[in-house]
This record gives sequence, structure tokens and C-alpha cells, in this order.
Amino acid sequence: MKISEGPIYDSARRGPVALEEFRGIFQYRDLIYQLVRKDIVSRYKRSVLGIAWTLLQPLAMMLILLLVFSTLFQAIKGYPAYILSGLIAWTFFAQTTSAIINQIVWGGALLKQIYVPRTSFGVSAIGTGLVNLALSLIPMFLIMLLADVPFRWGLLFLPVAILFLAAFALGVGLIISTMAVHFPDVAEMYSIVLMAWMYLTPIVYPENIIPETYRFWFFNINPMYHIIKIFRMPILDGMLPDAMTLIAAGAVSSLTLILGWLFFSKRADTFAYYL
Repeated sequence: MKISEGPIYDSARRGPVALEEFRGIFQYRDLIYQLVRKDIVSRYKRSVLGIAWTLLQPLAMMLILLLVFSTLFQAIKGYPAYILSGLIAWTFFAQTTSAIINQIVWGGALLKQIYVPRTSFGVSAIGTGLVNLALSLIPMFLIMLLADVPFRWGLLFLPVAILFLAAFALGVGLIISTMAVHFPDVAEMYSIVLMAWMYLTPIVYPENIIPETYRFWFFNINPMYHIIKIFRMPILDGMLPDAMTLIAAGAVSSLTLILGWLFFSKRADTFAYYL
């Protein structure tokens, strides 16, 4: 009796790895859901305040910065909302990119045991961050009421700004985590870069504090400047970002995501040798 041959795997006929990872995100969507659920549950399970901590943390940071800088920048209308809106966007970026690095570099044991799309760890970190960001918007809206910042139709643009923010964070997280797999010191250096990057971005101080002569180089080459701006404008000004700011933020976020996805996917097969 002739035994039928099974499917033959030919690595030379393998499709693009980046596309394979993209398809894997949909095929393993239940795994991503469970990773997000595990992160949320483990974060709040042993916390006395629970989910309330996500609401109180940005408020506490805002109050500290408000006490330090309110005298200097009291001329800014709705300054508490100005600080908090920038802090919420920045906290999402810093926490999600760091989480991607931690899950891939320090949680790489799973990659040695079974096959899962390596990008699923990055996508799950973004999913967890989006849940926390949604909760952080509750105190944001409360501060808007207290600071007499009106709710306007421009707030409907906020999901688009969050999408750009998430895309940029995922791209940066994939790039840094790929580098950190091969050079673990990169993960430690990134925390220092984040600290400097925050103060180079107008989160606490207004844009006009920088002389106009240097403003182009100081802000326009900073990708987070454009993303923070399109996140903040619907909240403070109740209006859509201008075309140039929107194009800059969209280009930065989409290009960073594409480059990060390609860079990560190309080297993902070698991760098990270094983790």
C-alpha cells in the first residue's frame, strides 16, 4: 500500500516574514486577548486601590507638576488640563514601549517552547495600554470641568489621535526590543532616553517658551511633539489639528510602525538563540 506523502515545508518558498507575522496576529487573537487580560488582572489583583490607581496616578503627577510649575506658566488657560493631557499621552507611550521590551526580552522563555507570532507580545502590550488610557480619560474629563475647559465637538477626533499614538508606540517598542534582544544594555539605556525625551517635549511647559529661531529644530524633529499636539488640541482647543500637524503625526506614526514591524519581523526568528 502506498503511503501518501504529507505536506513538505520548503523554507525557500516561505512568504514575507512581516506578512506572516501580520496574519499571525489575527490567527492568534485569542492569545492576545488572554495576554491583555492577564496583564490587567495581575496589575490590579494585589493593589489595594485596584483600578482606581489608574485614575489617581495621572492626577497625582499632575498635582505635583502643577505645584512646581503653576507660578511659571499660570498664563496658560486651563493649565491643569494642559499638563494632564500631555501626561496621559506620554505615560501611555512610555509604559507601552517599556512593556513591549520587558515582555519580549525578559519573557522570552515562551518563544523557546512553542511557536507564537512574536509581534503578539507587542500588540498585547498596546492593548493593555489602551485599556489604561481609556481609564485615564475619566480624570481628564473631570479636570476639564474643574479648569473650565469646555467639551466641544473636536473631542470626537480623539480616537484618531490615540490610534496614531498607539501605532508610533508599537513601532518604537518593536525597534527597541529587537535591539535589546541582541544588546541587553539597550533596555537600561532606554529608560534614561525616556526621561530626557519627556523634558524635550512640551508636556509641562508651553511651546512658546522656546525662541522661535530654535523652535523648528527643537520640536519638529521630535516625533512625540506632533503626536502630543494632535492628542492635546481636541481636548484644550476643541478643534481638529491643522493639516501640516496632522500629516506630520500620521507620517511619523505610520512610518515608524512599518519600519519597526519590518525590522522586528526580519530578526524575530533569531530571538530564541539570544534569549
